[in-house]
Amino acid sequence: MGLDRLLPCSVKLAQMIPKSGCDVICVVGSYVPNELVEQLNEYRSFDKAFDTVVSCFKSTKLNLPVVYSPVAKLTDYHDVRSYELAAAKSLQRAIKAGFKSPLLLVPANPKFANTELCTVLGALDELYVPIQLREDVPNKKTRVTNLSLMINNPNAEAILQEALLLESGRFVARDIGVGDPERMAPPRVEEYVSKLYSSIKMEVISDLNIIGKEYPLFAAVNRAANQVERHRGRMIFLEYKPPQPAKKTLMLVGKGVTYDTGGADIKAGGIMAGMSRDKCGAAAVAGFMQIVNERKPEDIHVIGALCMVRNSVGEESYVADEVITSRAGVRVRVGNTDAEGRMCMADALCRMKEMAVEQNLPDPHLFTIATLTGHACLSAGEGYSIIMDNSVARQADHARKLQAVGTSFGEPFEVSVLRHGDFDFNMGKVLGEDIVQCNNAASSRTPRGHQVPAAFLIQVTGLEKHELESEKPLKYTHLDIAASAGEFPKMPTAAPIIALAKTHLE
Repeated sequence: MGLDRLLPCSVKLAQMIPKSGCDVICVVGSYVPNELVEQLNEYRSFDKAFDTVVSCFKSTKLNLPVVYSPVAKLTDYHDVRSYELAAAKSLQRAIKAGFKSPLLLVPANPKFANTELCTVLGALDELYVPIQLREDVPNKKTRVTNLSLMINNPNAEAILQEALLLESGRFVARDIGVGDPERMAPPRVEEYVSKLYSSIKMEVISDLNIIGKEYPLFAAVNRAANQVERHRGRMIFLEYKPPQPAKKTLMLVGKGVTYDTGGADIKAGGIMAGMSRDKCGAAAVAGFMQIVNERKPEDIHVIGALCMVRNSVGEESYVADEVITSRAGVRVRVGNTDAEGRMCMADALCRMKEMAVEQNLPDPHLFTIATLTGHACLSAGEGYSIIMDNSVARQADHARKLQAVGTSFGEPFEVSVLRHGDFDFNMGKVLGEDIVQCNNAASSRTPRGHQVPAAFLIQVTGLEKHELESEKPLKYTHLDIAASAGEFPKMPTAAPIIALAKTHLE
């Protein structure tokens, strides 16, 4: 699949407004052409709200319609998302007005190093069209015919190309994330991903005997869904091997629950709607691999795992009180079938650990990425991912570095720290069980409800044997993106793949 097929429309640079071929000028913040200064000042003189709302008017000097999208007054606590939002609002208003060829004037602000790039990304985000609408109603597959950009920077072309590359990854992540439970059921995710990459090897595990033997916790979640052929689970492994000897290895596991009924502990009271978004962790991994596919890093080895499964309810549902032995040989007692995310990722994470150790992979860093807990939403608030490092990653100050990069590119993180009590919480309560998968309360009602699953993933995979003082220390980071992946029914955000790419692929 070519890069042009992963973009919302034709995108190009423009040098001059009259020759841009645009039918509307989108002004964001303070980047105002001289021809508009007098007219904007006139509007300000009688409209006190002019710099707080989006306006649409005709420029007398340029003889073109103009959309003016102000940037909120910035304080020391604002970040570059102010420009992303203003750019998105400008395109949204232009589309509502019926324009098809907008010219976006891309501002700069020394307060934020990546203002121009993030402004372009904000505009591209607004232009995304969901995959099912593109497929079902072809005449609506784009929201505009083309987008022109005026970037007053000698590196304008490099900024544009970087934005398009990053957007291609976000496009993939949004497609998988937004697809409904049938369009992006596990077999159809396999089909979609198989057409994406040119530089990445793909391995798909669908045989139930292999899944049961090698991924027993995933198999438990898959049991009910496996009775319906079109819902059967898939373990999808993606691997990029660099042309030069690798200096580091990234190993990412994504939660891909295509629909979460809660299983036997069924979601009741109207809270099941939106559970097709429970695959945004795997979607982020697929999008990250798309960026890797385009960037082709010379000395970075990258392995991704998409744990695609539907948490169905039925005669074959796994249930609380079952004791299941994980790939790592840990006996796990199920406490709540709605805690399926940690179950579906654990054995894939264990396989990553085994590969890192057995193949002696250079400088490995393991990740899990998941819309895992309601507690993350309560703790961080909408729009924020949560980072949790194990002791080895924490010693490298990884979380703070990722947080700083994320903030500079409009993907903010909050940092949580794992404590000994998080591990104690999971310990088996009676003879015959090593670990309890979950208690019987929702994560939002469990103290430290987003830290405990991260501890579980360390314990149930044997990663606890690879801490600082071990023979083979392994860096591991858990990213809970429940609050940042995109609140249904809004579009998925594709967070946090830009922050990950900028931190680990540069």
